Amino acid sequence: MHALAYDAELCARCETCDCLMRCQYLDFGLAEAREQRQRLIRGEDNVVVGGCVTCYACEEYCPHGNHPFYLIVERQEQLGIHPVPKPIERSQVIAMEPKGTIRSRELTAPLIDLCSFGMFKGSLRGRLFEGTSTVAGLDIFCNLMYLHFARHSTIAERLPGIIANLDEYYLRPNGIDEVVCFHDECYGTFTSWAAAYGLAVPFRPVHFFDFLHRRLLGLAGEIQPLGLKVAYQRPCSNRLCPQTDKFVDDIFALIGVARAAREHDHERALCCGGPLEVQQRFDLVEDIQHRNIEDMRAAGVSHCVFNCPFCLWTLGEKVFKAGIVPVMMSDLCQRALSA
Repeated sequence: MHALAYDAELCARCETCDCLMRCQYLDFGLAEAREQRQRLIRGEDNVVVGGCVTCYACEEYCPHGNHPFYLIVERQEQLGIHPVPKPIERSQVIAMEPKGTIRSRELTAPLIDLCSFGMFKGSLRGRLFEGTSTVAGLDIFCNLMYLHFARHSTIAERLPGIIANLDEYYLRPNGIDEVVCFHDECYGTFTSWAAAYGLAVPFRPVHFFDFLHRRLLGLAGEIQPLGLKVAYQRPCSNRLCPQTDKFVDDIFALIGVARAAREHDHERALCCGGPLEVQQRFDLVEDIQHRNIEDMRAAGVSHCVFNCPFCLWTLGEKVFKAGIVPVMMSDLCQRALSA
């Protein structure tokens, strides 16, 4: 099993302890944060492993790129911490395992990897997606969602085979060397998690928003600006690739959409609450969803834009009941091309 590229001495020397001090769900003074950090480094029981909501944010907050969130998940598993009740955890691990049914087929680039969200294939239509092909299924499911379950070992066990499946069955037989990742989770897997554990990725991952932006540039003459003010629901897994958040603004500029200034956006984005529902932390779910939606209302937005399907499923109905239209980013882009 590949070891995490984590420098305990670098972590111990960090004066700011941003990974804990900036957390929006755990409240520490600096002295306590440093104490809990030392306990975490030593592998001892600590407040962090029990209280972590697995929102991924500390991976972004660390000024040294030292992977504090991956360390937390490792420590949770080592200490027998189960954020998700064990029966649910076990059933999900079994249900989402690779099925061994993958077969090679003819594909063309650009190739969009839908991961486990094959039900979204029909939404990738029109001029924006002309000439693309898609793949999906549990045999190429990235498995990174198990960070929410404190199951680092499941990711480490399955991911090499998942990467090999993509490469051997879909990419090399068709002469394709890059994969457009529909979900931030996949892009984060191939760029952040794999790099942190020294796992080679034999193809170039492309973020879905990077793909959308380039396609829109090529169709710029057909765009009808939408004139909307929107909120963007940034998914947890985008914390693993924060450099891609700029594509949100780039896309909005092209399609005539204003990203509302909100308290809970960018680095202070709140989780949709879905992982916390699975963890059965219902009081916290209600609190963060209420604060998030009220923040959207206060900003005067008409739409809430999603990229993560799970975020849409979790928050979409509640956003709609608050008088805000939920919409996937790709659908919003297509609307600007058909307006």
